[in-house]
Parts: sequence; structure tokens; C-alpha cells
Amino acid sequence: MLNINNAASKIKREILVRIAKLQLEGKLEEGVHYIPREMAPRNADPFRCCVYHDREVLRMRVIARLGHSVEDYDDEKKLAEYAREAMVREKPTEPMLTVLDEACNACVRAHYLVTNACQACLARPCMMNCPKKCIEITGGRARIDPEACVNCGLCMQNCPYHAIIKVPVPCEEACPVGAISKDENGKERIDYSKCTFCGACMRECPFGAMMDKGQIVDVIRKLMEGKRVVAMYAPAIAAQFRAVPGQLEAALSKAGFARTYEVAVGADITAEKEAHEFEERMDRGDVLMTTSCCPAYVRAVHIHVPELDGCVSDTRSPMHYTAQIAKRDDPDCVSVFIGPCLAKRKEGIDDPYVDYVLSAEEIGALLMAKGIDIGECAGAGCDDQPSATGRNFAQSGGVAEAVRVRLKRPERLKPFVINGLDVAGMKQLAAFGKAAASGTAAEANLVEVMACQGGCIAGPSVITNPKVALGQLKKYVDSGRK
Repeated sequence: MLNINNAASKIKREILVRIAKLQLEGKLEEGVHYIPREMAPRNADPFRCCVYHDREVLRMRVIARLGHSVEDYDDEKKLAEYAREAMVREKPTEPMLTVLDEACNACVRAHYLVTNACQACLARPCMMNCPKKCIEITGGRARIDPEACVNCGLCMQNCPYHAIIKVPVPCEEACPVGAISKDENGKERIDYSKCTFCGACMRECPFGAMMDKGQIVDVIRKLMEGKRVVAMYAPAIAAQFRAVPGQLEAALSKAGFARTYEVAVGADITAEKEAHEFEERMDRGDVLMTTSCCPAYVRAVHIHVPELDGCVSDTRSPMHYTAQIAKRDDPDCVSVFIGPCLAKRKEGIDDPYVDYVLSAEEIGALLMAKGIDIGECAGAGCDDQPSATGRNFAQSGGVAEAVRVRLKRPERLKPFVINGLDVAGMKQLAAFGKAAASGTAAEANLVEVMACQGGCIAGPSVITNPKVALGQLKKYVDSGRK
């Protein structure tokens, strides 16, 4: 997994902060034009061929952060026009992802490469184990015939010197459902009929070519218009900041949000309903039920493992139930979910109770633009106190445990956790789908699935290392244990 501490992420966050500052100052349309040249000054060392190319790429990154698809890019159109359109749009547009051709490195096809560490050893296990016999020793080094190689990787597995490496295409490698492939120009394209919006490609692309379309401009506009904007933050967001319960609420209030809801309250509702549903399903003779709070997983089932469709819980996600509460309390409020997930943007568009979805990066940029330090905020009181298990939804295994403690007969539960929907996770899912289709009992009767390995704390839009976030989450969970 690409570490979140990288230059591509830094550029993304700097653009978000600059946009937020300009908009808060009422200068977005006039100032957005200068963002590329300020971030790539004339005397700077260019990343690409020249500083002007760097500026053009930055210009398109700004367009994506404004919430537009760069596939519709018009080089004759000024950034001010894009900003103006963002300021008046009624709702976000689909798809949630956009691919920046100019940033895409057009990586060569994934292949195996023999490095200088090769010793041309007597054993020659690379040659002996190659099923296509496409390796030969010439010039004191193994050579792979790229035309005959089928990328099985046996040569790499058998080399005692680790002299053979795999050169991947990171975005294609990260996509668990084969939704990304090259076009005729070698650039990557996303097949949205296959895409689950897990965000793995966005997280893993080292050139930042896979981008989510921002909604920060939409939310700031509502705040500046004086609307009653309510924030609904996922438990994973609390783990992104070194803060005690109440400090995040205070910071969001200071940022202009009229009220804050902790989505762990909605998680408690989800857990209660899923526990009840599990008991009903087992009583009627079902062999399997899966959780439903991860929208990337639910979409993966609908598209790629339809045999499991009938096993997915009918219970809605914590975001849905929290937004429902917010709209019940104030039907005219603007509801904003804050989370680390790309798939939640799709779920938000489809949910009538959710108006906008901000990423962890966007809320971090808004707080920075306003000069708000969460650590310096005095803890505010919470209107609703969620359970520890509700807050623990943010890590893998947390949902299954929340369901277990709410069962009348927990001894009936045989849980299984699919921790990350990578290629291996999809194979596990397919195996459960096969069992469900045949009506045979699987090794588990409740399967929890998280698209991101580690859970929501490792989502594609996090700003804190998942290991650090896990420690912070544990403190946060313990503070509300009951």
C-alpha cells in the first residue's frame, strides 16, 4: 500500500487548502487562476519537461478539486469559469472518479525484469521452472523473452538471489475487479460498469492520475450562504485527528457547522437491525448473511458476485441512519457526511437524506483554511453518546462484533471477516457466493466485508497512517465504552 506521506497527496491537499482559503475570502473566481503558477513558479525545478507542463497538470488537478471531470477538459476555458460553475451547481455529478491523462505515466505492461543481482547460477531455477521456457542465460545473466512470457511469476518465486522483480502497473494491480485497462494510447481508463468505487486505484497511483471529484466548494458555499449545515462524521474521521471526544465537534462548530452528529450513533442502529435480521434469517433456515455497511462491497456483490445478492443484509448503512436522524431533527438542514471513503460519495448521491460527502482530506483542508487547530479546541458536549461497538465500526471486525453483542443467542454466530477486497478478498467472496448458490452451509453464517484492508481507518482519503489511526481509534472507542 502506498504510504499516505507522499508528494502526490501533498499536492492534492495544498490545492484543497488554497481553494478553501480563496472561497472563504470571496476570491475564488479571481484567485483560482493563479494556483498553478504559484505552486509551480518559473524558477522551480520542473517535475516534467518544463514548468509550463507542470502548470497545465496542476490546472487540471484544480478542476477535479472543484468537482469537475477532467475528461471534459477544455483548454480554452478559464479556471474562473470552472469555479463559477462549481459555485452554482445544485448537486455533485457522477462518476466520482476522474482520470487525468496528462498525469498518467502510461506505465508499460506489467512484466518481470531480471536485475543486476542475477548470478547466472548453476541451479538456474528460473529457467527450470518456467512453463513457457522463455528464459535463457546470455552474457552472464538471465534474460526473459517478453513475447513468450505469460507473467506467471514462477521465475521470481524461485530465484534464490531475489534478482527478478515484478514491474507492476500500480492502479491496475490495485483494482480487484479488473475495471482499469489501457486505451489505444497506453493511458488508463476506468470501466465504470465494473468499478466498485473502492478507491484503491486512487490511493495506489504514484502519479496521482486517478482523482476523486471534490465537494468542498459546494459545502463551503452552503456555509457562507448561512444555511443550517450539519456535519455527520464517521468514527474513522475521529481516528484521523489526535483529539479527545468533543474536540472534533468543537472544531466543526467553529468552522460553521450548525450541529454535529457522530455517525457511530447510526452504527448502533445498523448493528441492532442487523442483529435482528440475522436472527430472523437463521430462524427461517438461511445459511448465510453478510453485512451491508460498506458500499464498495455491496456494489462488488451486485456486479461481480450476484450469487450473494440475496445474502446481503437489507439493513442500511450508519451514514443513512444518521442522515435520517438529522433530517428528522431539521428537515431543511444541509446534511454533510464526513468520511475517508470514495464509495460513500456514490452512496451519498443515491441517498435522499445525504446532501454532500466530504473526504477526510477536504475537512482537514477546510479546518486548515480557517486556521482551526482541533487540539486547541475545548471539548464540546455530545448530544448523543454512541456505544463503544458503534465507534468500533471503523476497523475490520468491528461490525461483526457489534452484531454479536446484540444477539439473543450469540452462540449461533459463526463470523468470518474479509479484511480488504483485493484480488484474494474477491476470491473469498466468490467462494461464499458459490456456497450460497448451492444452498450448502459455508464455514461461517455471518460474513463481514470491508473493501479497505484494516477497515475504514485505511480508506483511500485518509490523512493519517492507518496504524497510527488504529491506536487513536482504540483510545476513542475506550472513551465511550459502555
